[in-house]
Amino acid sequence: MDSEEYVIRADEVRRVYQGGFEAVRGVSFAVRRGELFALLGTNGAGKTSTVELLEGLAEPAGGRVRVLGHDPFGERSRVRPRTGVMLQEGGFPSGLTTAETVRMWAGCTSGPRPVDEALEMVGLADRAGVRIKQLSGGERRRLDLALALLGRPEVLFLDEPTTGLDAEGRRDTWELVRRLRAEGTTVLLTTHYLEEAEELADRLAVLHEGRIAASGTVAEVVAEQPSQMSFQLPEGYHPGDLPPLAPLGVTRHEVEGRLLRLHTRELQRTATAVLGWAERTGVELRGLNVRAASLEEAFLRIAREAGEGAGSGRDERDTGGRGGKGPGGPRGLGGLRGLGGLRGRKARAPRASVPQQQSSPHQQVRGPRADGAKEHSA
Repeated sequence: MDSEEYVIRADEVRRVYQGGFEAVRGVSFAVRRGELFALLGTNGAGKTSTVELLEGLAEPAGGRVRVLGHDPFGERSRVRPRTGVMLQEGGFPSGLTTAETVRMWAGCTSGPRPVDEALEMVGLADRAGVRIKQLSGGERRRLDLALALLGRPEVLFLDEPTTGLDAEGRRDTWELVRRLRAEGTTVLLTTHYLEEAEELADRLAVLHEGRIAASGTVAEVVAEQPSQMSFQLPEGYHPGDLPPLAPLGVTRHEVEGRLLRLHTRELQRTATAVLGWAERTGVELRGLNVRAASLEEAFLRIAREAGEGAGSGRDERDTGGRGGKGPGGPRGLGGLRGLGGLRGRKARAPRASVPQQQSSPHQQVRGPRADGAKEHSA
């Protein structure tokens, strides 16, 4: 791959914590210049552990990482001034004002933006004189973003950037990220808001148990999942009265009272046939709903299928040194911005720590559906 075209590269990357726990197991992907790439996954999937390798906070146990053509861990001084990092939570001195915090951080950053410009970008210009302890959670998240943007980064790492923001604040942040991308900034995003990934991502990867379970554009990932058509069966009619479903692309159907839900990989063909049958029969299909699959449905299905395929044999722990309150420390109390080193914890060489034990988020309860619906193959 051309290093000028791909500014983030991970090749068969592995990360192993003390005790032998393998959090990242051969992850490979590349991000083009000016692209927004989203990493998705359930808790414990390995997102944070992967991103920390890209940020240079830890050295991979195997494989190769390159950011802007350099090793972010071994060549930190060549990477840090050109990257910005927004963690899930920043550790700010509570007694400083918003402007004082930005000014302090600007003193540790190469070629920083003016303080007023940084605050204006994130909508905090009118809160410049307010102390950190008086800011709302959403305002602190915007301050995190301001500091990440302070050094005019070529590559921007955003870890859950809109957590704690209201709907308006989330939309404003999306617009800012779009503008940055349009100006050529490369963005790597992790988020639990699947709508956010749908809105922003050029491409994405879904992590499960330390491996990539699916990747591609949003449309490509969603296209692998069946669409749905649902309606109320007319009184006196049954699913068997419809035209044969399998030849129409229907993979399975569910019956819940009078509600019939069809899952199909050929939505237009299925809808045309069913509506034609209704017209010929002279019946009305009440509650008719026809829609393509969503990223949320695709995500849940991928996680479920990957979990079933893996047999849930993996040791389930919090995979991020920034996550939880175990030995890895409170999530988000560190990060790199410009030449300033670590913020919110003592500056020291990053090291892998033993992750905190937690229950598996991937366990699937098998058996009858909780909503009482009966599921059938087409």
